[in-house]
Amino acid sequence: MNCLLSLGAFLLAANAFAQDYPSKPLRFVVPFPPGGVDTVGRIVAQQLSTVVGQPVVVDNRGGAAGTIGTTIAVNARADGYTVLFSNISLAINVSLFPKLPYDTLKDLAPISLIGRQPNLLVVHPAVAAKTVKELVALAKSQPGKLNYGSGGANTMLAIELFKLGTGTDIVGVPYNGIGPAMIALLGGQLQMTMSPMVSSLPHVTSGKLRALGISDVRRSTLLPDIPTLQEAGVPGYEFFNWYGVFVPSATPRATIQVLNKAVIRALDSPALKKQFSAQGLESKSTSPEEFAAYLNSEVGKFTSVVKAAGMKPEQL
Repeated sequence: MNCLLSLGAFLLAANAFAQDYPSKPLRFVVPFPPGGVDTVGRIVAQQLSTVVGQPVVVDNRGGAAGTIGTTIAVNARADGYTVLFSNISLAINVSLFPKLPYDTLKDLAPISLIGRQPNLLVVHPAVAAKTVKELVALAKSQPGKLNYGSGGANTMLAIELFKLGTGTDIVGVPYNGIGPAMIALLGGQLQMTMSPMVSSLPHVTSGKLRALGISDVRRSTLLPDIPTLQEAGVPGYEFFNWYGVFVPSATPRATIQVLNKAVIRALDSPALKKQFSAQGLESKSTSPEEFAAYLNSEVGKFTSVVKAAGMKPEQL
C-alpha cells in the first residue's frame, strides 16, 4: 500500500512538473560550429522559443564529427532543459566510430524529426568542369589531384558514395564542420564539396560557387536548371540530410511529450516553413516513437554503407 502511495505521489509530482515545463530557458546543443546544421538549428530554436515562451539558447559544441557536442547533451541533466539538435551524422557515427562514449540508441530519447534536405555538389568557379560528366572526366584524368572538403560524416559519406558511383579518386580534407569547409572552398583551398543546400545555396545564387548536381531524386524548385545526380550520369544516386531533436534518455516521459508537441507547433509555423523553403528544406514532424524507429533504421542502413564506402574516422 505504501508503495502504491509513493508511486502515486511520484506520478503527481511528474505531472505537475510537466505542466510547469518549461519555466526557464532551454539549452539547444548543436554539435557543430556555425554554418550548416547550426543555421537550421537556429531557425528551429527561434520558433520554438516563441512557442514555449522561454529563450532557447543555441550552444555550439563542434568537434569529432558531432560526437563532442552529443556527449555533452547525453551527459546533461535529464530534465528537458538541455536539448540536442543534430542531423544524419548521429546515425552514421555509430558505424564510423566503434568506441563512441555513448550509445546512440539507448542514451538519447528522440523527440521529433525536423525535416530533410538534399545536398548540392558544388565546385569552385576555377574548376574546369561545368557538368558532372566533365567533373568525372577531370577527376579521372588527374587521380588524387582534386580534393573536397569534409565537414562531417554526412558530407564525407555523400562524396564517398559519389566516388563509388563514378569510379573517381578524389581526396577528402577534414574540417570541423561544413561551415569552415565552405570558407576554404570559397577561398580556393578546395575544389569541391557536397553540402546541404542550407550551406551552399547562398554561394551558388551569388555566383561564388558552381552547382553541378543535386542529390535528391527530383530537381529543386530553387535551382530548377540543376540536374539530379542520377540525371547527370550517376546511376541510383540518392542522398539527403535529415535533422532531429533529442534529449537524454532518462528524461521523464511527460516532459518528452510536452517538448514533442512544442516542436510540432514550431514546425507548423508559416514563418518557419517559409525560412525552410528558402533553403530547400522540407519540414517533417513525427512522434517520439516514429522518430525512434526511423533512427534505428538509419543506423542499420549506414552500417553497410560506411563499410562499402571504406570510411574511416581519421578521414574526418
